[in-house]
Amino acid sequence: MSRKPNILIVYTGGTIGMIKDYKTNALKAFDFNQITKNIPELEQLNCTIKTISFEEPIDSSNMNTSFYVEIAETIESNYEEFDGFVVLTGSDTMSFISSAISFMFENLQKPIIFTGSQLPIGDLRTDAKENLITSIEIACARKDDKPIVSEVCLYFEYKLYRANRTTKINAEQFEAFTSMNYPPLAESGVHLNFNKHYMYHPKSAEKQLVIRKKLVNDIAILKLFPGITKEVVESILNIKNLKGIILESYGAGNAPNTTWFLELLKKAILNNIRIVNVTQCKGGAVAQGHYETSIGLKQIGVISGNDITTESAVAKLMYLLNENLSLKEFTYHFEKSLRGEISDVFSS
Repeated sequence: MSRKPNILIVYTGGTIGMIKDYKTNALKAFDFNQITKNIPELEQLNCTIKTISFEEPIDSSNMNTSFYVEIAETIESNYEEFDGFVVLTGSDTMSFISSAISFMFENLQKPIIFTGSQLPIGDLRTDAKENLITSIEIACARKDDKPIVSEVCLYFEYKLYRANRTTKINAEQFEAFTSMNYPPLAESGVHLNFNKHYMYHPKSAEKQLVIRKKLVNDIAILKLFPGITKEVVESILNIKNLKGIILESYGAGNAPNTTWFLELLKKAILNNIRIVNVTQCKGGAVAQGHYETSIGLKQIGVISGNDITTESAVAKLMYLLNENLSLKEFTYHFEKSLRGEISDVFSS
């Protein structure tokens, strides 16, 4: 008989960690050390659960790269002892955080499941219990004594997604996230059904876990809109110490083909600023050169983000900027799938 899996819950902050004091009607922090008292259903899971909470819970709006490192180091220091990890964060920036963690962990062999909720865990109609219970169940899931999931994922409202494919699309509905360009890895209903065909499978269990903790956050997002002025674009490209730009373009990667716009981008690229073209659309991909309005971008060295999300592009840019790559090398690695963040049709 195989042993029970050991699961570590890492609580960083967010709505899921709140419980209502019905005497005062105020929300207060939930004590995750008493988790089974508040959620007795967890006793039915065939696993051992332990929890670690950030000393001061972080609102998701205050998340930054130093907290990413704290999450990574918490998992790193407990990696050998536990079979799976459930990370609880605020949903507003969960796609950014979980995407970053996916790039920080190389040769990952165990599940890291991010989840949270739209309502506090103590609310009568909360989505927190289902999200948490099923996330733990997914982190426990094994076949032939190996984890079914061995990548960084995000679970919300009955669906498990690859984390670096997700975007938050709704501030009010329980179905807050989507993954437009990649199917769910699992769906929870009467049964928990895994779509194993879409999952990442480690090529070798012998490869040692590598955690990349140095992220470069000297980057900016330049979102295009009709009527954007030269002064706005110029001011963003002239930010001190700027090293990378996510260019949120129209449709399939289109942008103004006016001389001033292309000249400003070209000058920035010659100054070693990496510019990545990502579509503003929730689904679909950048296809630079497909339309006349994107030929110029391709010619001056703008990197195609293909079907990557903005959240994942931010994480990947932060990760790759630390690697001291030439423009040619950087372009190759950015346009290549490193953690399943880009579809194989675009990745060579």
